[in-house]
Amino acid sequence: MNTPTLPSSLHTRYSVEVLQEEARQLVKRGIISRQQPIYKLCEYIPAREWVCIESELERCDYLLRDRIGELIGSESWNSD
Repeated sequence: MNTPTLPSSLHTRYSVEVLQEEARQLVKRGIISRQQPIYKLCEYIPAREWVCIESELERCDYLLRDRIGELIGSESWNSD
């Protein structure tokens, strides 16, 4: 089974904004759920990059046990 991974552009930038956007895309595609812990993202990030990403999460006061929904925030819906 081929699992999706984050784009190679992440190699040069480990901002929380990039992680949030990638998590949103994984949630939108139904690959992960908003209720899962943030550490679930490690399945989609190469192991060699995870240390830098984990440091960025900690710098922004996120814990690996926090829910993905906390990382990506609330979704806004356009009304008809």
